[in-house]
Amino acid sequence: MSDQDPDGLPEVVRPRRRLWPWVLLLTVLVPAGAAAVAVEVVAGELTGEAARPLRITYEVTGTAEDVTITYPTWQNGFLSTARLSPRTLPWAGETRTRGFMNGGSFAVTIGASGGAVACAVTVDDGTVRTATASGAFATATCDGF
Repeated sequence: MSDQDPDGLPEVVRPRRRLWPWVLLLTVLVPAGAAAVAVEVVAGELTGEAARPLRITYEVTGTAEDVTITYPTWQNGFLSTARLSPRTLPWAGETRTRGFMNGGSFAVTIGASGGAVACAVTVDDGTVRTATASGAFATATCDGF
């Protein structure tokens, strides 16, 4: 009589529902879906950043008469380094590029005659880096732009 209910009818045996496969599936799919969305958002941002034109302005002022200026330039998407020794200060230069850029370094090295210099880098978005140096063979470095 264990198969019958109190009314004498056969008891219907229902299989137990197994929840663990669904829980496991959700714990894997939800984070994976969120990660895929995050990657898509970051990729979209980088693509937009890669197409955005940038103007980088370099400036040097000071009293030093013998300086060497080293700064990054971009030609057709390739990074190169420019080096020059202007006869007088102030000096200013500009380069234009497209794309994501981070970590540039603009250096002004004073020669044996000494003096003082200040360098500044300005990027379109308003990023400004400045540095100063004084004395023979001292270097002012504006980096991280």
